[in-house]
Amino acid sequence: MGRIFVVDLEGITYNCKFCKTQLAQPHQLVSRSFHCQRGKAYLFNTVVNVTSGPPEERMMISGMHTLSDVFCCSCGHLLGWKYLVAHEESQKYKEGKFALERDGIIDGADSEFYIAFL
Repeated sequence: MGRIFVVDLEGITYNCKFCKTQLAQPHQLVSRSFHCQRGKAYLFNTVVNVTSGPPEERMMISGMHTLSDVFCCSCGHLLGWKYLVAHEESQKYKEGKFALERDGIIDGADSEFYIAFL
């Protein structure tokens, strides 16, 4: 098995709640109004330090999507999913974006509350 290289982000970041690995910066946050089975989720344009599972079709609240689960590259915890394909035209804006479940991420100050836009 290979060595894990972790991308180091500068400034304030969202991190994995379980191992504190950096995942995203606040300017990559698109929306705080997403929901998942376990509660709230945040939509990001880009995240780092994650690995992806195989693509699969899932029926979501907003319709059918092709998704890939995303996991922390350091501790392996399931963090959320990546939208690969949105089958409904109104949901195409989600393609290529990441939804991270709120209960699996914290901000850089070890807070479980969201980072205010700077």
